[in-house]
Amino acid sequence: MHTAGDVRVEEREDPRIVEPTDAVVRLTATCVCGSDLWPYRGVEPVDHQVMGHEYVGVVEEVGSEVRSVKVGDFVVGSFVISDNTCEICRSGYQSGCVHREFVAQTIGTQAEKARIPYADGTLVPTPGQPDEELIPSLLAASDVLGTGWFGAVAAEAGPGKTVAVVGDGAVGLMAVLAAKQLGAERIIAMSRHPERQKLARFYGASDIVAERGDEGVARIRELTGGLGAHSVIEAVGTQEATMQAVGATRPGGHMGFVGVNHDVSIPGIDLFFANIHVHGGPAPVRRFLPELIRLIWDRRIDPGKVFDLTLPLEQAAEGYKAMDERRATKVLLTL
Repeated sequence: MHTAGDVRVEEREDPRIVEPTDAVVRLTATCVCGSDLWPYRGVEPVDHQVMGHEYVGVVEEVGSEVRSVKVGDFVVGSFVISDNTCEICRSGYQSGCVHREFVAQTIGTQAEKARIPYADGTLVPTPGQPDEELIPSLLAASDVLGTGWFGAVAAEAGPGKTVAVVGDGAVGLMAVLAAKQLGAERIIAMSRHPERQKLARFYGASDIVAERGDEGVARIRELTGGLGAHSVIEAVGTQEATMQAVGATRPGGHMGFVGVNHDVSIPGIDLFFANIHVHGGPAPVRRFLPELIRLIWDRRIDPGKVFDLTLPLEQAAEGYKAMDERRATKVLLTL
């Protein structure tokens, strides 16, 4: 991305092994993320930035110290590089690894190949070579599924719980799927878009709330006997969405926030009197990847339906435009 709104597909040098813990992956599929729209819209500064952080593919080369993946393996990688051995990783927060590196900032996987540092800690091989129809779902696991799953876990979604999801983008829809898989009794999806509402219901939403802001909060409370939801997942990252999530959470409830936020400020007095648990941040996708891959492999979940536009990598700029104009929820790029 040269500057806001200016995406170009250009030739780069082929990646190569630099450290003995590296792997080079020939990518099978990649995609455009909602968070890529922040710089595209000029909200974040951008200057000739490599793009992309979601990826699946085949290992083409490994460094001398790589043990858990081998040449020929089909792998799913997290959007955060992690060694998976440090104390933070062992506690389940690989996205806070002492060797953390954001793929979007330095690697860029909207590409044909990528060098993945700390391959043992970042990449997870699938049980075999996947059928082609599984590839979109495996790609979703690299970020949006894992992020939505973390949002649901952070919000302590589970049996007997009413869960509200703020945001109907790919992460919000994956949070609905996750809440359903975790056994939530009732799932309220907040969405104004008919096609996304339909997909939310497919993934397990029992109720749809179209109102936003204070009206949205009032509607959630109306649906929950005036109490608010036990678990609320914020999957947007804006001021309005964040305050909507805070207001929709019942006292003693849990709010999981996974939307990349910009200029969000929660008034201390509002948070104080909300009496809620708040937990979130960059999702430790690596923690969940083995479980998510198994659920996909066994065809128990189908997160790949979140991709509603497929384009060749050469047309990446059109993919950004389609998502920016809300003509697509999430764009898959083929190679």
